[in-house]
Amino acid sequence: MDPRTPCLIGIAQRTIREQPGPEPLDLWEGVARAAAADARLPVERLDSIQIVYTDSWQYDSPVGRLAERLGATPRHRAYSKVSGTAPQLLIGAAAAGIAAGEFDSALVTGAEALATRRAYRLAGEHVPWSHPADPKPPYGWERPPHPAELAHGLFLPVHTYAIMETARRAALGISIEEEMRDRGRMMAPMTEVAAANPHAWRRTARTAEELVTGDRFVGWPYTRNTVAVLEVDQAAAVILASTRLADRLGVPAERRVYLRGWAYGEDTWEVAARPALGASQAIPRVAEAAFGRAGLGLGDMDAIDLYSCFAIALRQACDAIGLDPLERRGLTVTGGLPYAGGPASDYVLHSTATMAGLLRSQSGHGLVTGVGMHLTKHTYAVWSSEPGGRLGDAAPVFVAKGVPIVGSYEGPAVVAGYTVAHGRGGSAEKGILVVDLPGGGRAHAVVERSELLADAECRELVGEEVRLTSDGKVNVATW
Repeated sequence: MDPRTPCLIGIAQRTIREQPGPEPLDLWEGVARAAAADARLPVERLDSIQIVYTDSWQYDSPVGRLAERLGATPRHRAYSKVSGTAPQLLIGAAAAGIAAGEFDSALVTGAEALATRRAYRLAGEHVPWSHPADPKPPYGWERPPHPAELAHGLFLPVHTYAIMETARRAALGISIEEEMRDRGRMMAPMTEVAAANPHAWRRTARTAEELVTGDRFVGWPYTRNTVAVLEVDQAAAVILASTRLADRLGVPAERRVYLRGWAYGEDTWEVAARPALGASQAIPRVAEAAFGRAGLGLGDMDAIDLYSCFAIALRQACDAIGLDPLERRGLTVTGGLPYAGGPASDYVLHSTATMAGLLRSQSGHGLVTGVGMHLTKHTYAVWSSEPGGRLGDAAPVFVAKGVPIVGSYEGPAVVAGYTVAHGRGGSAEKGILVVDLPGGGRAHAVVERSELLADAECRELVGEEVRLTSDGKVNVATW
């Protein structure tokens, strides 16, 4: 074996339930030291330190502050942008750097303390954390939302993903009741995995019926129990090293896990621009590339963790790769973002660490996927207890082309997908539509009348003709 072959040799996860908990910097340090101990690597010898963007707090120098805490002087440093694919992109960069001989060891870590932030907010207190950035930098978007999306209030994932869910439902001819029932059946086994996961945020097994009827709606048709739980205090870290260094450290062969192959691709950044709102063009290409690089197929996977922020993310993945949502291997090794925890951009570090621990204990192969933005960005990574394959890189294997978006429009249109936004009290507040225009292209619209909101939630609105009026910025739909 090439002595530069990268392998994952250190893992750590931490979940803090007592509130208020520590700040992200403390969490980064804790899991970094734990992962380094697991890898038998002195932390000061880290050649690369990479951190996933944290929503909890903007530090003046995130990587610099962590390196200082660890007493390390890494020659390679990185701090990601916002994205659920960021952990895999950093892991891929670490593996590539090791394979190229640029460095021998790399830490990839991430943490969120959003539950603690919430505790301080509810107490009416300021967060007393260290080293704030001054001035505060812009939010870490790779690209901001489209102006038409912002004008219509369409920027929260709980609404964009729900729109894609209704589009898929209608395309398949599934009733509202069938979709909800199937969603509960798909996600109930995930709660059982989370209940057995000591690092999970929610450790209570739920029935399918409880998940879809036992709680309030957030972005209809999604209930709070079937969407990612963001306000968590969680951290994770992995350490990769060259085989040469792993040998020197005395890491046993059975504790090494290999990135056999991975790939990245993109659907359109704007949901309304998707040629088919309920399906992904990118996922099948990304999965094919990752499996091809790994020299393995879906049937070879002993364990699977699909990114699960919302049901449509699971369903688009299953549709694209031919996976039964109820199949015996299950869809997650952690419990998924709604139950194990959805720490902003950081979840894939947790699924990777959990998968690595599983492959250490039972050997075999595992698939870990990531999703970024509004089902825009996709990563597929094949991990294995056996070396082989070829890594791949972050160059997209596919980039989708979108249909045009019209900002202001008046006249008839046909609903392509929709959701109804609900407030914290549970009441319906506003409908948000994506509509097909007669001359081609798509537009957004809001629904304001309460009787129309009630109508939208009790029958299939996709495919219905509506009429839009506009003030030049916001389109309003009636029927």
